[in-house]
Amino acid sequence: GRYQVIEGIMSPVNDDYRKKGLVSARHRIAMAKLALETSDWIRVDPWESEQETWTETVKVLRHHYNESLRLLQSKEEFMKNKRPTERSTEDSLSYQHSVLPELKLLCGADFLQTFKTPNLWKEEHIKEIVEKFGLVCISRAGSDPAQYIHGSDLLTKFQHNIFLVKEWIQNEISATQIRYALCRGLSVKYLVPDSVISYIAQHNIYTEESERKNEGDLLQPLKLHSTTVNPLND
Repeated sequence: GRYQVIEGIMSPVNDDYRKKGLVSARHRIAMAKLALETSDWIRVDPWESEQETWTETVKVLRHHYNESLRLLQSKEEFMKNKRPTERSTEDSLSYQHSVLPELKLLCGADFLQTFKTPNLWKEEHIKEIVEKFGLVCISRAGSDPAQYIHGSDLLTKFQHNIFLVKEWIQNEISATQIRYALCRGLSVKYLVPDSVISYIAQHNIYTEESERKNEGDLLQPLKLHSTTVNPLND
């Protein structure tokens, strides 16, 4: 009851991230849109994937937050210019009591562990993410997010802004395992929407060849972040 959720944003990573087996953003966006056809609150935003190079997560968050502020300001300007006779009581109340939106990064609990991977994150970026934005972490089997937080001074300091969500009905479907099944010609029906399965078959996306894409490459953040200091100093 603390928040009113306005929307969820799915932001596919840029091709330049160089993750092994990462297929073209064009296909990932198309599949995400198909998967979200039945959702009335989650949308796919291609901005991150359309940049010339990989964009650091904190910069993606800044972009979407600024966009939400811009939309709010546009709405307020529209309401301000409306003639009093055109305003409903509900519109007037929402205009008078408008609050600044918040943006939080939704992730699986194991995501917290990546903060300790040398050179993957900049410490100032981790701090900005947990302090300014905040995290919503969904539990995953084999991950102990509370322990990850306790083991980091920085995460402990801002733990009030890290929301741990217990998934009472656990869903252990793994994107990696689904790709492996597709490579082996096995059925993934009921694991992903039929429309996505049809798209994958039509474009022959997940194959042994595609799984070898970027093989041997370093992830782009590991190339760019030269520091060798553990960002979360235990």
